[in-house]
Amino acid sequence: MASNKAKAPEITGPLEEQAPAEAEAGAGDESSSESETDAPATAYTESGPSQTSKKKKKKRSKVARVISALKGDAVPQAVVDQVVAKVKDEHGENSPAADEETVRQLLKQLKLKDVAEGKVGLGGKNKKDAGDHRFWGTQPVPHYGDSAPDEDGYIEPSKPSEEVRQDPYPLPRDFEWSILDITEPGQIKEVYELLSANYVEDDQAAFRFQYTAEFLEWALKPPGWHREWHIGVRVSSNKKLVAFISGVPIHLRVRKNDLRAVEINYLCVHKKLRSKRLAPVLIKEVTRQCHLKGVFQAIYTAGIVIPTPISTSRYYHRTLNVAKLVDVKFTYVPRNMTIARMIRQFKVPSTPVLSRAGLREMEERDVSAVTDLYRRYMERFDMVPLLEEEDVRHQFLSGRGTGEKEASTGRRPGQVVWTYVVENPETHAITDFFSYYTLPSTVVSHPRYNLLEAAYLYYYASDTAFVENADELGLLKRRLTELIGDAIILADQAKFDVFNALTLMDNSLFLQELKVAWATEFYLYNWRSKPLAGLSATEDRSAGRGVGVVML
Repeated sequence: MASNKAKAPEITGPLEEQAPAEAEAGAGDESSSESETDAPATAYTESGPSQTSKKKKKKRSKVARVISALKGDAVPQAVVDQVVAKVKDEHGENSPAADEETVRQLLKQLKLKDVAEGKVGLGGKNKKDAGDHRFWGTQPVPHYGDSAPDEDGYIEPSKPSEEVRQDPYPLPRDFEWSILDITEPGQIKEVYELLSANYVEDDQAAFRFQYTAEFLEWALKPPGWHREWHIGVRVSSNKKLVAFISGVPIHLRVRKNDLRAVEINYLCVHKKLRSKRLAPVLIKEVTRQCHLKGVFQAIYTAGIVIPTPISTSRYYHRTLNVAKLVDVKFTYVPRNMTIARMIRQFKVPSTPVLSRAGLREMEERDVSAVTDLYRRYMERFDMVPLLEEEDVRHQFLSGRGTGEKEASTGRRPGQVVWTYVVENPETHAITDFFSYYTLPSTVVSHPRYNLLEAAYLYYYASDTAFVENADELGLLKRRLTELIGDAIILADQAKFDVFNALTLMDNSLFLQELKVAWATEFYLYNWRSKPLAGLSATEDRSAGRGVGVVML
């Protein structure tokens, strides 16, 4: 039950941006090696001298072949022509992205990235066949080749706690388990220091997620959280925290089934210990702890494809601070475009569109109305979290920071989430709400900037969805474009550099309009279900409307 959300560059949108390929793998490279090999605990040993020598020679040979492959690899002209034609068809003849050389370079970068990450072998074959996922082959998850089930349901039945393994799984020598107490400032500091240094990094080691104590407090302590689901591994000799995995309770509806599940996240192993095969043991141990609490289903995401995603979504970026994003190489200036023109093209209005319609920050008095609106709106999607008022209060208000807003940024100290409502001036009914959260990244080794400020679209709802023929008449699309457009304006005023959103819920209605690409896979553990509409539509749902879960 690992969580590792991935973002890979895509060629989309009116002004195509190449995002940093943030391999958002909870355990970095482990997600494609350790977590797929369920080695017995007794196998965790150091290699002897002769084995090490052979491995080094083999590794050098492989590196040489990879380098050789990366130096060649021309992109076929037919592929370039096809992409250019598609861009022109979707975005017009004068689209900056409809440039042959720009497309060629992006396609080449995508191809090289796949080779470098092992997603495509040197001969063009996938690195792993379906049968090579030995760890996941032992887990209750759908497997490659399985046909879609006629009915949703569990793979393995639940069992009483006394039948669950009572002892922790064995760790390699010199390591020990540690249940983290994140209410203790010193221990939550250990977690964010481990994550900030080891969790998510792009291929060029230029960006790395920077978690704060306030963010982890908000993300890891929702109503009903369990201390036992925050699991660490320490070095026995000095007690240094070197690995972590977390679970938080989530009441999930998958189509017509209500599941008391766990959201697994932040699987992270110290970079220097990736050869110790800690990831599979972390996954099994958090699974054991969840079983002891009577929870047998889980939701998680991954950047690599493992058995077997229930849905796929793509991230879109809406550039805000053009000059900075170009300077740190998060994005680039397309051919036949100048940075001055980019700045003009991405300039946002100074005032939110809905400011006269009653747009304001959410307050405690709005909790009941927002809960009701959220519930009704989310009924339209196949997989969603079921939130009570205490959940809404936590998700949308508890992370708003303390004190007054700072004049320079418009943010409160410690703020991690922003939530706004639209209150009808006449009836005082809450007609809409939206939220976004912040997750910055460290900019590694840059002479000027050390932090990339990113805002992520969270949950939203609008009662326009309940108007008859709202989709067919374009009413919902128009309202959401205004609503999320205002979120972008407010994020710009709060000095964010980029605004990100996934292709889930109703996001596909407005992402292209807002010029706001990565992919991430959604997985369910111990639950079998037909695919849900994410990046692509299904027979009964349009794109995005199968998934209504935003994972942090």
